[in-house]
Amino acid sequence: MNKVAKQPASAYFIAKETERPEKRTLSVVVDNEPGVLARVIGLFSGRGYNIESLTVSETEHEKHLSRITIVTRGTPHVLEQIKAQLERIVPVHRVVDLTVMAHERGHEKPLERELALVKVSGKGDHRVEALRLADAFKATVIDANVEHFVFEVTGRTSKIEQFIATMAPLGLVEVCRTGVAAMGRGPEGM
Repeated sequence: MNKVAKQPASAYFIAKETERPEKRTLSVVVDNEPGVLARVIGLFSGRGYNIESLTVSETEHEKHLSRITIVTRGTPHVLEQIKAQLERIVPVHRVVDLTVMAHERGHEKPLERELALVKVSGKGDHRVEALRLADAFKATVIDANVEHFVFEVTGRTSKIEQFIATMAPLGLVEVCRTGVAAMGRGPEGM
């Protein structure tokens, strides 16, 4: 009887047993052209990894460059593989793991902010309480009538999530979030 040793389908999925998934923020500078975002996202989905947050915008109009900020989770080995594969995509100019960069520069975390629009409907005491709590979170009223408010709130993801949870019992109707925008600390750029 021939015994054939089973080999893993891909070395990509081999990770040290001691490695645990970590949350990382990646910044990717790319050409602003059709299909680039799909190629970057395809790299994650093709390997079964989720993107927790994704933002993209043109940052240098004259050079037609965009910056994609991706928050994801994986083992350090897998994240290094993703970074290396991103760097090989032709329209990608630079890939920086902002989380690792922050640690290398002696900072705990990169600067990360998110914006959310939060619609709350309510009358009477709920309305007064929503306004009071919004003030505590430094949220701004950007639309209002006698039946609802739309608040704009910015901050770390944890602050946004806490604000949403606080507004839920007061008449939360709808939430729209931008995703994380991130930048390394200190005087150096990417």
